[in-house]
Amino acid sequence: MDLSQYPLQAIAEKVGTPFYFYDGAILNQKFAELAALTEGDRLQCRFAVKANPARKVLEAARAHGMWIDAVSGNEVLRAKRAGFAMGNEPPVVMYTADVFRDNALQAVVENNVLPNVASPGMIRELAEAGYRGPIAIRINPGFGHGHVQACDTGGPSSKHGIWYEDHATVKSLAEEAGFPVVALHAHVGTGPQIREFDENMKKLVALFAHLLPYYPDARAVNLGGGIPHPYRPGAEPYPLGEYRGILQEGVRQLTAAAERPIGIEIEPGRYPVAGMAVLVARVKDVKATRANEKGPGNQFIMVDAGFNDLIRPAMYGSYHHISIAGAGQDRTPEPFVVAGPLCESGDVFTRDDQELLQPRDLPRPEPGDLLVLHDAGAYGTAMSSNYVSMGRAAQVYWEDGKASLIARRETLDDIVRMECDEAL
Repeated sequence: MDLSQYPLQAIAEKVGTPFYFYDGAILNQKFAELAALTEGDRLQCRFAVKANPARKVLEAARAHGMWIDAVSGNEVLRAKRAGFAMGNEPPVVMYTADVFRDNALQAVVENNVLPNVASPGMIRELAEAGYRGPIAIRINPGFGHGHVQACDTGGPSSKHGIWYEDHATVKSLAEEAGFPVVALHAHVGTGPQIREFDENMKKLVALFAHLLPYYPDARAVNLGGGIPHPYRPGAEPYPLGEYRGILQEGVRQLTAAAERPIGIEIEPGRYPVAGMAVLVARVKDVKATRANEKGPGNQFIMVDAGFNDLIRPAMYGSYHHISIAGAGQDRTPEPFVVAGPLCESGDVFTRDDQELLQPRDLPRPEPGDLLVLHDAGAYGTAMSSNYVSMGRAAQVYWEDGKASLIARRETLDDIVRMECDEAL
């Protein structure tokens, strides 16, 4: 994202810092790429709402023909408010979870959306709630992982789905409840190497080819998300054209194995939204520690954004490219640690997946300069919080050379609105 084309300083003066800044052109470009990837018969792309549930994002997804993967009752309802069709013919919205929580079961039953069952007990709960439709089953294929272990979505350490060798038990429960199984699903993550994703998708196709003959009502499989995004400058972009070939070959293999037409769905969340957004913070100070017996000293750039705004670096050691905008931006780079305002030592944006500081070469900024964390559109606002009673950051949307505020900064009144003292 070329920051020079945006009036970030002027926007910061109006909405304060930190704030999220979304570029609608990039967002629409990415959704258009996914639409082209899944163009044609028996291919369909869902958007995983959990990556970024903003109304503008959902509207863009719908405009490009995306369907929806929701993982909470409120995500189902947000999709409904954004104009996505309810019902399961076709299953435009699918609910995927291992546990029904809050209003999820109610949202599924009342809106007749397709439940993607990932724990056996969910079948009983659906039956008791009066659900009388088809289901999907999420399979744990025994392999697959994210860029760190905390992101594992397949294999013995993963809580997600039905272990592939136990699928027949869940199939029997579905038959007893009268729920046709119309789709099989798995999500195995990206993996630390970009081309590992390809191999994981091919392995999933082979597994589903083995399972489909057991499910005569199944008409689709879902390979999950995980399309890689290049967070580091110069990183190799993932070749979507080659993935299209994998999907088309998968349709052929699965149709042959099942001896009936089988479609393939994918459900990327990160890919369309990661690169369309930055988190803009204000530099408040620059300070240093000195070396002693515990280790080397560090220079710290102190900013007003913290892990309550963008938690990925603190949680996963995730890398986000960093830029300086302001008086100091053209200075010779020096090694700096970028840290936020929170009272935890882990409130640092420049650390690795072993929780160690990883200073970044940056120009020495002046207090008042803007510091920009790139590629923050996926799991940025979605995972932000009110920790230490801070209001969540404003969100600004840029389109056709104009900025609009799409979510204002939260106030104390917003934060305490749910507090009460009621007899039970």
